[in-house]
Amino acid sequence: MSLTQNQKKHLRRLGHALQPVVLIGQQGLTDAVVRETSVALDAHELLKVRARVGERDLRHEVLATLAERTASELIQTIGNVGLYYKKNKKLARILLPDT
Repeated sequence: MSLTQNQKKHLRRLGHALQPVVLIGQQGLTDAVVRETSVALDAHELLKVRARVGERDLRHEVLATLAERTASELIQTIGNVGLYYKKNKKLARILLPDT
């Protein structure tokens, strides 16, 4: 899934008011966290994940790995929060701009 810059900007605008739904703690990225993130993405399409896993490089690695394992798009990272998007194939709730 490749999104244009305009679509990412639209998703960032929508995600601004969201609160983190999934929290990644000191245990790191476990299978349970990946499962719960997938369920939340199916329900909401756009969600924030907070990762409290230590230093910056490890945090970025965990957030990128979560995007890969959930087949979602990492839209933005600010501090320890990542914004993820995955289109629901059955019932899309978010309409993206064409360009």
